Amino acid sequence: TLLNLSFFLLQADIFSGAVFIQLAIGLNLYLAIIILLAITALYTITGGLAAVIYTDTLQTFIMVVGSFILMGFAFSEVGGYDAFMRKYMEAIPSNISYENTMINKECYTPRKDSFHIFRDAVTGDLPWPGLVFGLSILALWYWCTDQVIVQRCLSGKNMSHVKAGCIMCGYLKLLPMFIIVMPGMISRILYTDVVACVVPEVCQQYCGTAVGCTNVAYPKMVVELMPNGLRGLMLSVMLASLMSSLTSIFNSASTLFTMDIYTKIRSRPSEKELMLAGRAFMVLLIGISIAWVPVVQSAQSGQLFDYIQSVTSYLGPPIAAVFLLAVFCKRVNEQGAFWGLMVGLLTGLSRMIAEFAYGTGNCVTPSNCPFIICGIHYLYFAMILFGVSAIVILAVSFMTKPIPDVHLYRLCWSLRNSKEERIDLDADEEQDKADEKDEESVNEESKEEPGCFKKAYNWFCGLDQQKGPKLSKEEEEALKKKLTDTSEKPLWRNVVNINGIILLTVAVFCHAFFA
Repeated sequence: TLLNLSFFLLQADIFSGAVFIQLAIGLNLYLAIIILLAITALYTITGGLAAVIYTDTLQTFIMVVGSFILMGFAFSEVGGYDAFMRKYMEAIPSNISYENTMINKECYTPRKDSFHIFRDAVTGDLPWPGLVFGLSILALWYWCTDQVIVQRCLSGKNMSHVKAGCIMCGYLKLLPMFIIVMPGMISRILYTDVVACVVPEVCQQYCGTAVGCTNVAYPKMVVELMPNGLRGLMLSVMLASLMSSLTSIFNSASTLFTMDIYTKIRSRPSEKELMLAGRAFMVLLIGISIAWVPVVQSAQSGQLFDYIQSVTSYLGPPIAAVFLLAVFCKRVNEQGAFWGLMVGLLTGLSRMIAEFAYGTGNCVTPSNCPFIICGIHYLYFAMILFGVSAIVILAVSFMTKPIPDVHLYRLCWSLRNSKEERIDLDADEEQDKADEKDEESVNEESKEEPGCFKKAYNWFCGLDQQKGPKLSKEEEEALKKKLTDTSEKPLWRNVVNINGIILLTVAVFCHAFFA
C-alpha cells in the first residue's frame, strides 16, 4: 500500500497539478511542484487528519461546480452532443510527417471505438475482459483496502455514516465521464494540433514531452476557453483537487509508515516521536516525488491515466487477493498472506521495473521491450497477478497452522454474526502499550510547564495534545464497545441500502448505454 501511495497516487497527482500550473501561469514545472508541495505539506503537517477531512469536504463542492461550468462552456463551443460525437472523429492534426516519413494513420486518427466502453479483447486499448475483471480487481484494492479510503471510513461515527459516505462517493464517481472525460475529448476537437500531436519535435515544443500532449487536454481548455473570472475559479478548482489528493496521501502514507514500519524499528516510541517520524517521512516522500517526475512524463506514451492504471496493476492485485480471501476464507493465515504479498510484489515489480527500463514508447517510436515482458496488457497482467497471489496465499495457508476461531469472530464472512468475545492476536502487546502509556502520562505530569515559545511551537506542529481525564476500566470497556459497535438504526440502514441499490442500477445503466 505504501508503494502504491508513493509511486502511483502521489506522483500522478503532483505531475497533473504541476502541468496545469505550468500551462496557466507559465512557471517552470519543478518550481510549480515545489510551491504546491510546500503549501500542501504545511497544512497537512500542522493540521493532521482533521484539517485534511474538512478541506476535502469544502474543496469537493468547488471542484464539482467548477467542472460543471467548464463542461457547459465546452459543449456550447463544440455545438452540442451530436456535433461533439461527429467532430471528435474528424479531429486529425495537421502535421503528420516525421523525418520525411508519413506517420502511420492509426497514430493520429481517433479510434473507431472511442465512444464505447467495451472494446476488442485483443486490439482494444482497454480490452473488455480487462475492464470487467482487471479493473474490478484494482477497484477492490483501492476502494476496500487503500489507506486513503479506509482512514476516512474509520473516522465515521457509526456504520450508517460510513455506508452513506461510500455511497456518496459512488454518486460522485458517476460524474467524471461527463465533467472530465468528455470535456477532455472536446479539447482535442478545439486544439487538435496540440492535444493530438504525434510528431515528437512538435509535441516537445507544445508541452515539453516528446511522447504526446494528451495530458494538457483539460488544462489547455481551462486556460483558452474560460473567461478571466471563471478561469480563476477553475484554477482554484484544479489546485483544490490536487491539494485534496496530496493531503490525503501525505496523511495516509505517514500513518502507514509510523504504525507499520517505524514501530517495528523502535519498539516503544512515544506519541510525540511517532508524529515527528511521520512528518520526517513526508519530507522524504516529497523528495522522491520530485525526482520521479521525469518517469511520469514519459511513461505509457505520455498518458497519465494509463500510467496510473498500469502501476496499480503491478502493485495492487496481491493486496486485493489477501483482502478478498481473508474475508471469505477463514483458513487464510498470516504466513499465507505474507508469502502471497511477497510473491505478488516481486512479480509486479519485475514487470514495472522492466517497463520503465525499456520505456513504453508510443505509436511513432514503439518500445523494444520483449513481448513476454511488456506485450501483455497491464489489465490482463493484473488478472494473472491476482490469480498467482491467490494460489500462493491458499497453498501456504493450508500447509501451515490455522488461526483459532476465537481470534476471528466478526472478522470473516462465516463468523460475521458471532456474539462471542473476540481476543485479538496482539492483545498482550496492546496491553503492554497501554501500561507504558500510563507510565508516560505520569512522567508527563511531573515535567515542568513549557515556556510560551515552546507552547507555540508545540501547538503549531500539533504536538500540544490536551490530556483527557483518566478513564476507569469500566469506562474504557464501554468506550471500546461503542467504537466497535456496527449496529444501525433501521430507518437509516434502509435509506443507505436503498441508495446503494439505486447507485448500482444507475452504474449498470451507464455501462450498458456506453458499452
